[in-house]
Amino acid sequence: MIIDTEIKEVKLITPRVFSDERGSFNEVFSTRALENAGIDFKPVQENCAFSKKKGTVRGIHFQNYPHAQAKLVRCTKGRVMDYAIDLRKDSPTYLKHVCYELTEENKKQLFIPKGFAHAVINLEDNSEIEYLVDALYEPSCDRSITPYDKMININWGFDELILSEKDKNAPSLEKSDCNF
Repeated sequence: MIIDTEIKEVKLITPRVFSDERGSFNEVFSTRALENAGIDFKPVQENCAFSKKKGTVRGIHFQNYPHAQAKLVRCTKGRVMDYAIDLRKDSPTYLKHVCYELTEENKKQLFIPKGFAHAVINLEDNSEIEYLVDALYEPSCDRSITPYDKMININWGFDELILSEKDKNAPSLEKSDCNF
């Protein structure tokens, strides 16, 4: 099942899971299912991010045009909160974000289109996400925004965040050269 979120371009996907005494089976990716929901997404790269400690944030990340990426994110181990942040300056939902809990049990996925930033926080230790992207990683277009950005104003739910050096040193959106 593919449903619109509060930001209609961002989709929450709940796959059908077939379970029996042996275990379970579910379709993780289907071009046909996405196309039937009006989503044109042709992945070219798959990424995996494993974080050891709860409270670890990865983000707020995006790639500028001409190498902007749409993403299809799922949690393969543990539990995370996944965020899509609208950075499209001409959008009625500019600077708004949606977030959903993705777990290895619920198997939900979040589709994040181009023009959005992405962030994820571990809700428990030893969590992992995998995500497909529709454009290859391009270092010259790679961008970060500080997770503490006042304009975006995410309540992470933790007193202290565990951040990479890249994210600790990321600029505010106001100082970013985001070109969406």
